Amino acid sequence: GSDFPVLLSLTVKTVPSPPPSLLPLLPLPAGLIVPPFVVMKFSVAFGDIKLQQYAIAASLIISGICTIINCVQIPIPGTKLVIGTGMLSVIGTSFGFLPVFENAIAAMKDSGVDPMDAYGKMLGTTMVCCLLELFLSFMPKQALRKLFPPIVTGPAIMLIGAGLTGTGIKYWGGGAVCAETNWKNHQHAYPLVGFGPPLMAGNNSFSKIPPIPGTVCGGKTCCEAGDVYLPFGSPELIGLGFSVIVMLILVELFGSPFMKNCNVVIALLFGYFVAGVSEKCVGDVCKSYITESKIELAEPIQFLWTTTFKIGFYGPAVFPMIIAFLVTTIETIGDVGATYEASEEPMDTEEFDKSVQGGLLSDGLCSFFAALATGMPNTTFSQNNGVIALTKCASRRAGVAAGCWLLFMGILGKVSGIVSSIPDCVIGGMTTFLFCNVFVSGIKITSGADLSSRRNRIILAVSMGIGLGVALVPSIVADYRASYGTSAFWPCTGHFREGADCSNAEKGVRDGVIIFLATPYCVGTVLALFLNLILPIDMEVLRADKMISQTNA
Repeated sequence: GSDFPVLLSLTVKTVPSPPPSLLPLLPLPAGLIVPPFVVMKFSVAFGDIKLQQYAIAASLIISGICTIINCVQIPIPGTKLVIGTGMLSVIGTSFGFLPVFENAIAAMKDSGVDPMDAYGKMLGTTMVCCLLELFLSFMPKQALRKLFPPIVTGPAIMLIGAGLTGTGIKYWGGGAVCAETNWKNHQHAYPLVGFGPPLMAGNNSFSKIPPIPGTVCGGKTCCEAGDVYLPFGSPELIGLGFSVIVMLILVELFGSPFMKNCNVVIALLFGYFVAGVSEKCVGDVCKSYITESKIELAEPIQFLWTTTFKIGFYGPAVFPMIIAFLVTTIETIGDVGATYEASEEPMDTEEFDKSVQGGLLSDGLCSFFAALATGMPNTTFSQNNGVIALTKCASRRAGVAAGCWLLFMGILGKVSGIVSSIPDCVIGGMTTFLFCNVFVSGIKITSGADLSSRRNRIILAVSMGIGLGVALVPSIVADYRASYGTSAFWPCTGHFREGADCSNAEKGVRDGVIIFLATPYCVGTVLALFLNLILPIDMEVLRADKMISQTNA
């Protein structure tokens, strides 16, 4: 209830638990910081450490502000509408928008757009697309649930998890960029890679293909981890990432209920510790997997708008963004219901309907504010429901205090410095677990549908089959890294293009189609939604003949 004292929620603790306001935060930091960190590091500016640190700080600050608004529940004068759930519910960056940002920025970079400008265009696109969630907040929740039943939303969330899990494995092996350029270590490409004199072929000379990240270590294209350079998938990198998984399992086996609820943070800190005490030695020369330079480079105090982007608009990303907002809308309705259930509050009341309406409106407004504040779209998180069930603390004032802690963590710039110094392989071990958890959440939602129904099995098989197929083999429609416009599905240039290269108008349409088809949950969700609308309710096969057992009898 709201009678819980604010000062108490900020400071008081009972051994062995931390303050009540810190409890909702413990499962969240990884989920809050991973999407902006991944976008900035692997899509916008691989070598710009300060930009990555700013993105982490901005995400925490935006989450803190929006969480306070969400928990307070601000009434709109002259109406029955509210902004916020009025419950202990934290708002933060959604994983659902990560693949859209990655694919769209990659397409813009390949067509010659500066990465910083590409990110600015996605911020402007977010401002436009979040209007959909604002509109949906005024619709009855029953209508939304009828349009998006579990057989539609379940596959959508599973495909988000499936696509992101593959990305997590790339980080685990050394980094996404490193993984997608690992083909340079192929025995036929190997002689062409590196720095040095041009290659001679007859009377022609050819420059060598530059390695990633720009250093040849022992003649191989390598991934960077602190001062260490190793090929993608090296056992050292796999081992560091696996240390996170080992700790996750140990916490589940031997940890207290409190430890189990913050297992991701404990496992990440353990992986960071293992990387910090480990070294790669060649002869008498030893190098570290973590360097202090990134922590020292971080600003002591950080805030919003210390780095800015030119706001633009990218039309090809509109449809995938709309799908993402539809999915997060349904997630928010479920999350608010789960919060009510964990808080032991009745759900058949006007107060619950008001919380759902306020939660959706808050998500939309906070996504608009996040874009203005240089951050990615936001949504209501569900991880704190486990904390409520564990601690029986569902006070909205504890939620407000939690928002204050998030603000503090974002303003304290050294927190971002520590996060940016974590090796990619350790981040990969954590994100693989987190992303697959999204997939498991989708399974749970899908189980709410009748899977013995022939109709539902067809919807699931078609949507998941194509969605998972695209997640496993994106090159069936998408371009390879640094090879824009060369996909055989719709070539704009290169060997497969007949005639002149694509015009700017054709490029825009092509990019939109490619982003949609190459984003697993976009194509999968649309297929599930379409099939759910057109397939008749009763599709069961009626047997005209007798069963064999009956005939023999």
